[in-house]
Amino acid sequence: MGNDFARPNLSKPVFTPSVPRTWPPLLTIQQTAQILSVSPWTLRQWDNKKKLIAVRIGNRKDRRYKKEDILKILEQGLA
Repeated sequence: MGNDFARPNLSKPVFTPSVPRTWPPLLTIQQTAQILSVSPWTLRQWDNKKKLIAVRIGNRKDRRYKKEDILKILEQGLA
């Protein structure tokens, strides 16, 4: 007989654009684009124009966006 007990899901919640509690502290450009319903190109332009400044990480200087910055934009809009 096999084990009939369900194993608890101990992993992180799956990223869901409409559920902020599933977002990591630093969001990728793709995740941010999904949340804000814009293209990654738009996010790059906003970063270049200092409208939404990205955090640069790693040797490739990949863009990441702070969760609190994205929540603020959703609440107040982009200035």
